[in-house]
Parts: sequence; structure tokens; C-alpha cells
Amino acid sequence: MRGLGSPRGPEFVTLSMRDSPEVAAAPGVVVPQGPRTAPARPKAPPRGRLLVTAALVAAVTGAAAGVAGARLSEGSEPAPAAAALPRVAPAPSASLSGLSATADRVLPSVVSVEVGRGGGSGFVVDDRGHILTNAHVVQGFDQVTVILNDGRRLPAQVIGEDDDEDLAVLEVAYPGDLAPATLGRSADLAVGDQVLAIGSPLGLSGTVTAGIVSALDREVRLGGARRTAVQTDASINPGNSGGPLVNARGEVVGVNTAIASGRGGGNIGIGFAIPIDRAAPIAERIIRN
Repeated sequence: MRGLGSPRGPEFVTLSMRDSPEVAAAPGVVVPQGPRTAPARPKAPPRGRLLVTAALVAAVTGAAAGVAGARLSEGSEPAPAAAALPRVAPAPSASLSGLSATADRVLPSVVSVEVGRGGGSGFVVDDRGHILTNAHVVQGFDQVTVILNDGRRLPAQVIGEDDDEDLAVLEVAYPGDLAPATLGRSADLAVGDQVLAIGSPLGLSGTVTAGIVSALDREVRLGGARRTAVQTDASINPGNSGGPLVNARGEVVGVNTAIASGRGGGNIGIGFAIPIDRAAPIAERIIRN
């Protein structure tokens, strides 16, 4: 099984619309070529060049006018100030609310996991330096690098994995630099609840996407067997693997792990997270052992 990684490494776990995961390829960018112009008459200078030239002329003219104006104003009354265009008054500062407050509360607990040329995401689960992620993100590695929300890089050791559940725990030597996330209860989720997926899709750390809980106890193939998962339409892409799915209160309710994709690949709004009620005891067991 291949995982939900960044473009640099372990690919994101994607699930076909039937029964087995397929890798969702990031859609390519096609640059259309414009039609050829008939050489009926001499070509006009490129529009971009005209704009640049006009800007230069305007700058030079403006500078000359400024110098002339300065000379004319010597010994004369100061010219009246130009009328300012109306602008929107600055909004009064206020504390964040809603999903903005939720994201602000959780982001310090989310890390990027760098593994060789690949990677994924993870989140801090306690004040002793332990980070939960997916097993497929760190598969084959004993040492990785975690990148904190403020950009600091810390070495981390893989202290244990559960391949069947696709979960792994990392440990850093400087727990004081980490902010533990608050774990919630996936059993309390209801279809339609608002959720956020946070991680490093395509290597873009600290990315937050929003959606709802689309289904509960959805049976999909995760790790080495079929497991139940929380289904969400929050956008999940390569690099999100191991990052948290959080409820509107900022509590972690799942570990983002897989997506379903159509023939063309890419995210189609069907993502899956390991319920935190199942993930937390596994993390505790790995930490104890």
C-alpha cells in the first residue's frame, strides 16, 4: 500500500471507487499554445513591451515634472494637497472567531514530516515530544525531520509503527518546543459536522481546508486490512497524510489517511481519516512499549 505523501516521496493513498486504493496523480498544468498570426503586415511591437515603455516614459515624465514643480514652487505659496480617494476605514481589531479561531488554535500542534525525498504531516499528542503520523509516511526510516509551524526543524526518531492500522509515533528530543493538540472523540461526530483538515499538501505546510463529515464508519482498505473510517469532503491531497482532522472546537477527531479518486486522479471530495478513538489507544500502546 502506498501512502499519502508529498510530490517528493510517498504518494498519497487513493481509493478507487470500487475496492482498492489507487494513487491520485496531481493534475498537470497544460499551457495552451496560441494561434499563429498571419504575416499580412509588419508585426506591432509586443503589447508587454509597449506597456513597459509607457511605464518608463511616464516615470521619466513624472520625475521631470516633479523637479520643475519644485523649482516653480520656490518662493511661492505651497500647492494644495491632492484630494485622496475614499478608502474603507480600518476595521476594529477583534479576536478570531469561528473556523479561523479553530485553525489558529490547532496549527501550532501540526508538523510537516520530511523523509528522504518525500514526507507527509503529523501532530503532537503529548508534552513529552510524541507525534502521531501515518506508518506509510515513515516506512523504512528510523530517523526523520519534523518542521514546526514556525519553520524550525527538529530531528525525530520513529519509535514504533502499526502497519495494519497505518499509524506511527515519532519522538523528538526537545518536547518544550512542541504544542500538544487536544484529542476529541470521534464517537461524538455526526454527519454534517464541520471539520478542518490541516497538513502539508504538495509540500505547502500549514494548509487548512474545510468541509463536513460526509459519513461515519465507512469501510475502506487502510493499512493491511479493511477498516472503518470517517469520510469527509475536506480537501485532502498528497502531503496531508498523518495530519489531523479536527472538529469546530479544535479537537482532533481523526488522522487523515486516504482519498478516493476517479480515472483522472486527484481529489474529488472523498477523503478518509482514521477515527481518533481507534488511533489514540494505538499511539498510547506504541509509546508505552
